[in-house]
Amino acid sequence: MLDFHVSASPSVSLPPQDCGSAGLTALAQSAEFARALKALGQAPDVLPELHNSLVTTRRFATGLRLAMINRAMLPQPSQLPAALRANGLGKTPVILSPEHPCPALAQIGALPLVSPACVAQLDLGNTAAQRKAALHQKWRNRLTRAQSNGLKVSRQNMPLDARHWLFAADQVQQQQRGYRSWPIALTLAYAQENKGKAKLFQAFSGSEVVAAILILRHGRGATYHIAHTTPAGKSLSAHNLLMWEAMSWLAAQGCQQLDLGLINTEEAPGLARFKLGTGARLSQLGGTWALWLPMGRLLSPLARWDSRLMSATSR
Repeated sequence: MLDFHVSASPSVSLPPQDCGSAGLTALAQSAEFARALKALGQAPDVLPELHNSLVTTRRFATGLRLAMINRAMLPQPSQLPAALRANGLGKTPVILSPEHPCPALAQIGALPLVSPACVAQLDLGNTAAQRKAALHQKWRNRLTRAQSNGLKVSRQNMPLDARHWLFAADQVQQQQRGYRSWPIALTLAYAQENKGKAKLFQAFSGSEVVAAILILRHGRGATYHIAHTTPAGKSLSAHNLLMWEAMSWLAAQGCQQLDLGLINTEEAPGLARFKLGTGARLSQLGGTWALWLPMGRLLSPLARWDSRLMSATSR
């Protein structure tokens, strides 16, 4: 059932709701993500010594076990070896992707693999007028045009249907653009295990759906998860309208930040412009590192030599 169905311009007044007490953690480190993994039989390990950082593991056919710590806050990397050992991961190779630049990982023997990328983070704590003023001019113009095009916007919980049109469109889009997103089963598990936190926004021109955005809420934040716009939707600037409606609704719920995902100006310049046009700021991640504690002392000189690639000033 739809939560609401309104015309493009009016806003629905809803009582604010706290998006949780977990704080502004990345989706991959949220309690909501952990619940989804557990539902699929892939419960992550937790490192209590490091702010309950989530660790996912994968075992290959060869028997090798690989651990991954994605977008965790690592303010004191020197504590990581002890935390891994205390939780049975002392002999397991680990792939680390910190939330922020963390060149100090080289001091514990971690090897840099991929230099830091950037994500777009949108502050939702301002007033509606402030958020609108922060929009880039072309973005604001497209929003104004979309609001005058007679589009209708709906919001609902994501249907638990693997055959939903948005999933099918996203699969085609992934193949065309050469990237991989979550498995559909994981997105559905997230929606099922976190009631009301997987919100689908759709834009309609008459009875035809022309665009959709799926937003995942977690803690006091949210993440832009899947989106698709048809050619008709592009001509009507429907994506701008949906993003604005999603921003407004999330802010009304008390959510403080919307993670718009990676910015890739080389391979997806149009999407990068769209994300940054919302007024979002760039936030640099910490790159990707490999850590295997049994080899730490042998590799630490090489790690320190290469760590300059992972500093906050690298581009």
